[in-house]
Amino acid sequence: MLLAISLLGIPGGPELIIILFVILLLFGGRKIPELMKGLGKGIREFNSAKATIESEIKEGMKPEKSKPKSSEKLDDEII
Repeated sequence: MLLAISLLGIPGGPELIIILFVILLLFGGRKIPELMKGLGKGIREFNSAKATIESEIKEGMKPEKSKPKSSEKLDDEII
């Protein structure tokens, strides 16, 4: 199994040209821009969600600022 995968490898120049030609035949020239637009929108949404999650995680990891105790707060208000 691994031997078959290693023999296939990553497609090179001629293989990519054939793959692009088959995609062009299947979807047609008019449909490809719509597909790429949808792909771009999906990538943008993914990156936005990833950034949101990263910021939430970073915010959650920050230590909370120490809040004054109620007795300290009252002392400050009296002075």
